[in-house]
Amino acid sequence: MTGNKENTTALEQLRKQYPAKFVPVQTALKSLHRGDRIFVHTACGEPQFLLKSLVEHIESDPKALFDAEVIQVWSLGLAPYAQEKFKHNFRHNSFFIGNSTRQAVNAGLADYTPIFLSEIPRLFSRGHVPVDVALIQASCPDPHGYMSLGVSVDIVKAAAEKAQTIVVQVNPRMPRIHGDGFIHISDVDFLIFHEEPLLEYKDELDNDVADRIGKYVSTLIEDGNTIQVGYGCLPNAILSNLTHKKHLGVHTELLGDGLVKLMQAGVIDNSKKTLNRGKTIATFSMGSAETYDFLHDNPFIQFKTVDYTNDPRIIAQHDNMTAINSALEIDLTGQATAESLGKVFYSGIGGQADFMRGAILAKKGKTILTIPSTAENGEISRIVPFLKSGAGVTLNRGDIHYVVTEYGIAYLHGKNIRERAMELISIAHPKFRPELIRKAKKRNLIYQDQAFIVGKAGEYPEKVETYRTTSGGLEIFLRPVKISDEPLLKEFFYSLSDTSLQRRFISERKDMPHERLQEFVVIDYTSEIILLAFAHEEDRDILVGLGQYAIIGSTHTADVAFVIRDDHQELGIGRELLRYLTLLAKKQGLLGFTADVIISNSRMMRLFESMGFDVQKHISDGMYEMKMTFLESK
Repeated sequence: MTGNKENTTALEQLRKQYPAKFVPVQTALKSLHRGDRIFVHTACGEPQFLLKSLVEHIESDPKALFDAEVIQVWSLGLAPYAQEKFKHNFRHNSFFIGNSTRQAVNAGLADYTPIFLSEIPRLFSRGHVPVDVALIQASCPDPHGYMSLGVSVDIVKAAAEKAQTIVVQVNPRMPRIHGDGFIHISDVDFLIFHEEPLLEYKDELDNDVADRIGKYVSTLIEDGNTIQVGYGCLPNAILSNLTHKKHLGVHTELLGDGLVKLMQAGVIDNSKKTLNRGKTIATFSMGSAETYDFLHDNPFIQFKTVDYTNDPRIIAQHDNMTAINSALEIDLTGQATAESLGKVFYSGIGGQADFMRGAILAKKGKTILTIPSTAENGEISRIVPFLKSGAGVTLNRGDIHYVVTEYGIAYLHGKNIRERAMELISIAHPKFRPELIRKAKKRNLIYQDQAFIVGKAGEYPEKVETYRTTSGGLEIFLRPVKISDEPLLKEFFYSLSDTSLQRRFISERKDMPHERLQEFVVIDYTSEIILLAFAHEEDRDILVGLGQYAIIGSTHTADVAFVIRDDHQELGIGRELLRYLTLLAKKQGLLGFTADVIISNSRMMRLFESMGFDVQKHISDGMYEMKMTFLESK
């Protein structure tokens, strides 16, 4: 990558200028002392050759180093300092637990320090966590003597600035990345030249689950948003669903393969960003070798230190900031953990809490938590009544706006506990919903008489969702009712005039209590359909209409009814609802509709008679009893 003639020449000139810095690796490692605090470069920036050499150094002379503390954010590769056989030589202290250190931490052989990633540099600068030796990896020096920390600037720059001794593995494959991640050869004690491939990061997830989550998330991302995407299984699947977006910006901690592909496709151009317009801002990268090649000497990208990228005050300055992160588990009140499974320490706080809080404070900002509905091959629900005992609350109840699983989107912001619980139950895996309902009742999170339909009949028919444009030019979104829609329908019904209520319910009754609302939100989708019509106005979706039909016994017909908000009548919403209900009914093999219409409701009569049905009607007690048979299409 950087091992060209110019860099080779620069390296040779610097070798002559600073001969004492170019030493064999064993010479450099002899500078380590008993009780030293040793910092190791982060994640994919990990200097593998230095760590292998350190192991060989200790194995050849077990008494060369005792009780050294090894400090690292995240180990993706070697972690000899976490092995029990080296317990007298090293004690690992991790700010973020990786696969190679998780067992040691939970066995008490290594330590975990929970802290926001943005605050770690301050630990170094204030001396709360002293650094005696920094083992880092960098690019080849340029003709001016500057080396790039490459794929990992984050806390590495701060650690190197405070370290008493700096040992650098110079690797020609480390990309030179613009921004804050440069260190001059004069500030380094030892340079070890060794070329090797950088660590790459890949995490696999069920493609169907990831893709479904990604499609839901894409509906929440708007053109011109500045986005942050966390690590884990989901980001690349989410980002692959954003290819149709325009003018996205990036202010993130982690820059991975998915974001790079969007930059290459022109989806990310950073043209609408409030800060650092025209630049992608990140602090470290974990991805493929192709991604690292793209980052090399690319002026479109800047890596800054983590106390800048992850500072909630900086994040909040980005208008339309959207933070997208993932979790291990979320409870029905909206608390989420991304760092532990009960009492088992799994990863760490990392930077997601910084970004979620910063995005909430941003103008038109929003936070999105993505989580597969299950774990352990579908045997465990990730949505639970309450977090397990001992779990760390990474995100509190106020940090999350949207939660997305492969079963839909739950909006929690401003919702009470009962509403949150119902929202989250509605996007849990269907096989766990009955148990979640039962446990939520037991803990008084929801109504004690909350109804629920078990099995396929109660599963939300997502495929029915559609967009339509009315004869009046209004675009509306039609979707089936959800079990969590009770508050929405309550507001809708109470917004209707007395006349509209009477025409819809043929009753003088004007109240709409929970018991009555349940009849509209807890339905058997195989025998009934209730469609909600939404119009987008002033940056929010407004419920403007409701249409429904219910199959009548074995007659192969259904009773149909609908109602439109008074301020949205005469816009063609009712016609589109009826057209779509007719289409769905025909797909179910129904032969027609029946309806009762108050004689004075001439508008409804004209609508039914204009639909091309074979209409039969007769009057009884001031009502038209109508029978409408579907005609065969010519």
